[in-house]
Amino acid sequence: QVQLVESGGGLVQPGGSLRLSCASAGFSLDRYPTAWFRQAPGRDREGVACISSRNGATYYADSVRGRATISRDNVQNTVYLQLNSLKPEDPAIYYCSKEVFCTWNRIRAEGNSWGQGTQVTVSS
Repeated sequence: QVQLVESGGGLVQPGGSLRLSCASAGFSLDRYPTAWFRQAPGRDREGVACISSRNGATYYADSVRGRATISRDNVQNTVYLQLNSLKPEDPAIYYCSKEVFCTWNRIRAEGNSWGQGTQVTVSS
């Protein structure tokens, strides 16, 4: 069964950092583009970062550009999202997906299957 498992969330102070992990079980992540999304209570799910399969090109939403880095470790079969300078507007459940369409100005989910995600909380 194809599955992505998110981890690494937690409680951090404003200005802090977290590294989120998206681990694959059942397929190689380097064969697919992979993106991180987030959803805060009462808000739509937002695509925040994406890494392509072919050349590792990366794309970011304006809301995190300059503060986030998406990367992939093909040996660990894991995609990471490093979040720095966390802000009060960053708290959400963060999800990853391989059913995505990514361009320089759009990160879109193409499927409806989501894992449990990982919670990011920013509070002093």
